[in-house]
Amino acid sequence: MCLRGEPTRPPPSRAPARGLLGSVVEDRKKMASKMSVVLRPVKSIVVRFCPFEPNVESTRNFLQCIYHKKIQATNTNCQVTADVRHDGSEPVVDVTFADGDRLIMKGANLTTGEMLAALKSRCNAKDLKEEQKNKKKHP
Repeated sequence: MCLRGEPTRPPPSRAPARGLLGSVVEDRKKMASKMSVVLRPVKSIVVRFCPFEPNVESTRNFLQCIYHKKIQATNTNCQVTADVRHDGSEPVVDVTFADGDRLIMKGANLTTGEMLAALKSRCNAKDLKEEQKNKKKHP
């Protein structure tokens, strides 16, 4: 109902509201799908952090990216563990590969993209090494 002299307004849109959180989640999904990390040579990933420290955002984002369905599909046997502590400890990502090698990234001074790029680089190198080893065995 409209009072005299007051302009009528269209009804509010039924589109879902997108706040800051919605755009951040979408950005992480885009980053994870663009990075195309292949976890084939990875045995396990442990992401350890204290959520109350100010320098954990990139580590939490890394964990969310690793849980992306496209990345998880590259190795369903890869065990991803979140070790959340309340001890003020430094955020750390500890990656164990099938051949026993480890990659330890201290997330306090790294961005999510840098951690994903480092993991992707190491995984690609191990895949290439494995491929070359298989070519030598089966010429």
